[in-house]
Amino acid sequence: MTRRNPPLRERHADRGASFTGFGGWEMPVEFDSITTEHEAVRETAGIFDVSHMGEIEVAGPDATRLMQRLTTNDPSGLVPGEAQYTAVLREDGTLIDDTVVYRLPDDRVAEITGNTDGEAYLFVPNAGNDIDTYDRWVDYRDNEDLAATVRNVTEEWAMFAVQGPDAPGIVNDAADADLTALGRFDLTATAVAGVDCLVARTGYTGEDGFEILCPWGDAETVWDTFDVQPCGLGARDTLRIEQGFLLSGQDFHPDDEPRTPYEAGIGFVVDTDTAFVGRDALVNAGDPERAFVGLELLDRGIARHGYEIVDGETVGIVTSGTKVPTLDRPVALGYVPTALAEPGTEVDVLVRGRETAARVTEPPFGD
Repeated sequence: MTRRNPPLRERHADRGASFTGFGGWEMPVEFDSITTEHEAVRETAGIFDVSHMGEIEVAGPDATRLMQRLTTNDPSGLVPGEAQYTAVLREDGTLIDDTVVYRLPDDRVAEITGNTDGEAYLFVPNAGNDIDTYDRWVDYRDNEDLAATVRNVTEEWAMFAVQGPDAPGIVNDAADADLTALGRFDLTATAVAGVDCLVARTGYTGEDGFEILCPWGDAETVWDTFDVQPCGLGARDTLRIEQGFLLSGQDFHPDDEPRTPYEAGIGFVVDTDTAFVGRDALVNAGDPERAFVGLELLDRGIARHGYEIVDGETVGIVTSGTKVPTLDRPVALGYVPTALAEPGTEVDVLVRGRETAARVTEPPFGD
């Protein structure tokens, strides 16, 4: 299958980026080094091209009802300019994806649907999930005869994340609006470098900063505005592991790593007062038998995806692992029985067949 390219693919190549396939996209994995890029985000600021993330618009009289049925965190309380983290489930309560849902300004309803009735949302499926997600929304809308327009606009929007302690000031200086007043998980429409954008105070690094959606054709103008360290997916991965953030398709997958939101540690996004797909399965399942935990390795060796966690016998699996530059030591994420999930519990990880001591901890790792 032909990989999709972000709008600045050749620009990144000219800058010296190396590339990897991810979610069906050809994306920069590093520009200088993972360590350099990781440290820039923790100490000053870095910019990521995350145009591989999907964007789906939903608008109309039944838009809120459609979003309530297909996501776990009730969006009906959002006002224009607010966002929330949520999940998408199968009927059996298994995670398909996690996503952020943005309530768009009311004037976007007419732009999307041609009339002013209802509400407008934009949500962000993970890389490679936009087509299946779009089909899922359209099928449910049609089966339930709901009045809502659903559009897959993934290749209409470029998306950049400027993250780090200096990021708020840097992005604010380039924007027409006062972004310092924007709260966490808030969204506004504003010009950045003269380009009409949507700017949200969200991110995937554990640092402050913004994610910027701009028209695909204006990507170069917006990217060039920020004279900060360009960062690839390698640093994005080490930063999110350090924070204990889930990676869709790796820390959970509906077929290869089937988990409920409770097992994956994101039960806080589940509102069982709404009748979303998968709700009944979650309500009837009882307490989870496994928990998503952090692991600090106490001996030499890096725990990789798929390595076994043992306590006399195999008891769990590592889903993500790396040596994080900030801490200069190996850490991992994975699933263990709830009886072993208490921070401080010692287990072993089979690293290339060798039992390597590890300690259960609660991310984020370090300070």
